[in-house]
Amino acid sequence: MVAPSLRARVRAGMIEEIKAVARRHLATDGANLSLRAVARDLGMVSSAIYRYFPSRDDLLTALILEAYAALGDAVETADAAADPADLRGRWLAACRAARAWALAHPAEYALLYGSPVPGYAAPDDTVAPAQRPPTTLVGILRDGVASGRLAPPAEDLPEPLRADVAELVAALGMDLPPALLARGMAGWTQLFGLISFELFGRINRALPHRDEYFDHQIGLMADLVGLP
Repeated sequence: MVAPSLRARVRAGMIEEIKAVARRHLATDGANLSLRAVARDLGMVSSAIYRYFPSRDDLLTALILEAYAALGDAVETADAAADPADLRGRWLAACRAARAWALAHPAEYALLYGSPVPGYAAPDDTVAPAQRPPTTLVGILRDGVASGRLAPPAEDLPEPLRADVAELVAALGMDLPPALLARGMAGWTQLFGLISFELFGRINRALPHRDEYFDHQIGLMADLVGLP
């Protein structure tokens, strides 16, 4: 009974070490990972690493799943720490948490939201983890509608957009007006656009006071959504 448990612990430790080295490669080389290079840094023969990750794509998927989980944890924790009745405060806290995580983990953020990795197709099991941050933001809208503190926008959506968004509402299982979800999606895409522009150096020279700019922009998105 002891030997299998020890082997399992050794294997788990080796997997964590491989991922740690791979994350360092992400920081220096981007998502163009080489299993041979990772094995070399670990002092392993290249064939040995395949016992832990059969392919580069398997290692990339493991890193992506971990990054999505960490980002989701950060956003959900920030939302949970805010006053549940303060819809705007929750929105701002969740957005700031996403940015803070991205700035602290730029290579992992780039793996999630940067240029697609040539030849890599993310498997289906990455979909649910990827949905955690936007689901948190949509949950704020749901709570606002349910409590009566958030009024849906008066306008309707043009077809066929309305049908598309209505399908999303049904898939989420939330009682939300499609026009409100569409505004929430605008806020979500604006959030990650802001983070990407900052992280990839698109606005840094023009806007040195980036904390203030970020807060101003997410506040505008909160206004668009209608958060009191």
